[in-house]
Amino acid sequence: MPTDNRCGVLFDVDGTLVDTTYLHTVSWWEALRQADHLVPMATIHRSIGMGSDKLLDHLLGPERDRDADGKLRDAHDSLYAEYWERLSPLPRARELLRACAGRGLRVVLATSAAEHEVAALRAALDADDVIDTVTSSADAQQSKPAPDILVAALEQSGLTAERVVFVGDSVWDVAAAGKLNIPCIGLTCGGTSRGELAGSGAVAVYDDPAALLDGLADSAIAALTDPTRSVRAPRRAGAEVTGPTGDKTDTEV
Repeated sequence: MPTDNRCGVLFDVDGTLVDTTYLHTVSWWEALRQADHLVPMATIHRSIGMGSDKLLDHLLGPERDRDADGKLRDAHDSLYAEYWERLSPLPRARELLRACAGRGLRVVLATSAAEHEVAALRAALDADDVIDTVTSSADAQQSKPAPDILVAALEQSGLTAERVVFVGDSVWDVAAAGKLNIPCIGLTCGGTSRGELAGSGAVAVYDDPAALLDGLADSAIAALTDPTRSVRAPRRAGAEVTGPTGDKTDTEV
C-alpha cells in the first residue's frame, strides 16, 4: 500500500485486545512440564510477549539443547489451540478499534502470532470491517523486543513511524516501539504493572481497552490528528529499559 499522510494506530493483540496472556502462560507451563522443565508460572508470565525463540532463551537459557525447541513450540501450540473457540476480547476492545477508525485513523493489528492463531484472534475481535492491516509471525525475522513486526506493520499499511501510536501490554512491546521512536501506550490487562510499563517508556498507561476508550479524547491517539498537541514523550537517549525479569532489554541512542 503506498504511503500517504494518514495516521494510524498499531495494536498488539495478545493480552492487549484479546484475553490470552494467561492462556499462553498455562500452555507454556504444561509444554515445559511435559519435557521435564519445571518453570514457575510467574516466571513464564513475565516472559509472555517475546517470541517463542527468545522466550525459551529467557526461561531455559541460551546454552540449552535447541533441538528440542520445535517440540516445545508444537506442544504449546497444541495446548493453546484448545482455547481458540473460547477466546474473548478484553473489555470494549472492539469498540476501541471502531472509535479509532471513526477518527479517520488506520487500524493495524501488529501481531506476531502465527497465521493460524491470527484467524482465531480476529474471530474473537469480530472487527474486520475496520481493520486495515494484519501482520503475523511470518512477517518478522526476529521477534520482540526486536522491532521487526512493527516495521512490517508500517510497510504493509503505508504508514510511517512519525504518524502512528502503538498500543501494547508488555515491556517487550514498549521496547520494540522505542527502537523505532514510536510512542507506546501501555495497558495493564496483560498482567504487567503500571510501574513497569511506565518505567519502560510507555507514554501513558491504562487499565484496559475500555479505560483507553474512555480517555481517548485526551490520549496520545487523539493527538495524532491534533496539530496543537504533542503525541511524543520518548524516554531520554541512553535510557535502559528493564524487563519484568530484571534483564536490560534495550538502550535507546
